[in-house]
Amino acid sequence: MNSNCVIQVSNLTKRFGDKTVVDGLTLQVKRGEIYGFLGPNGSGKTTSIRMMCGLLTPDAGEGRTLNYDVVRESSAIKRQVGYMTQRFGLYEELTVRENLEFIARVYAMDRPRQRVDAALEQLNLIARQKQLAGSLSGGWKQRLALTGCMLHQPKLLLLDEPTAGVDPQARREFWDEIHRLAAQGITVLVSTHYMDEAERCHRLGYMLQGKLLIEETPKKLLENFGFSRLEEVFIELTKGKVVRE
Repeated sequence: MNSNCVIQVSNLTKRFGDKTVVDGLTLQVKRGEIYGFLGPNGSGKTTSIRMMCGLLTPDAGEGRTLNYDVVRESSAIKRQVGYMTQRFGLYEELTVRENLEFIARVYAMDRPRQRVDAALEQLNLIARQKQLAGSLSGGWKQRLALTGCMLHQPKLLLLDEPTAGVDPQARREFWDEIHRLAAQGITVLVSTHYMDEAERCHRLGYMLQGKLLIEETPKKLLENFGFSRLEEVFIELTKGKVVRE
């Protein structure tokens, strides 16, 4: 594995029955990079992310995440990755603090109270620590979910549509936090439908019908297609157009 890569997979394939959901995915994500995963619903993004974080076993292909084999060492990957889903995955009937303390126990962390205190302060959740998670707005739920993902200090964040349904201001604040984490050396792979978010990624990969059609920087994609907006580029890709060299 390239020492500068946090994710390096080759020909990953996943089938459900007769349907091939991910078809020969080859991908590298570098340390400290924010890699945007784009494509229409059903293109295979979520399944790809779950294979790379050890939640699904590929039917074919190979790869390593955080230098662990995605097939044979999936348990080790799951312990060292922060995975945030589109659907709020914490307990709505518990308070903000109780959710984080539960996560600390699951990971058997040392000094759990100090870790939770530091996490609450870092993402400005101290004033809301006694509030039930279910009563939070979408933006605050998102912030809590990110705090939970970061509690065990992972080196890789896998974010699956993390800002869906969140207001624009909360999305901007979330992405400011993502860039702050990347500046600290944390690698981020994020799937999104929002073009303003795609523009804030270091590199983009576009999937369609289980295949990775192209990966490039946002700037290069616009230059190659000669368009002024990324949305126009992805419309072209969905039509099956070939990128101009």
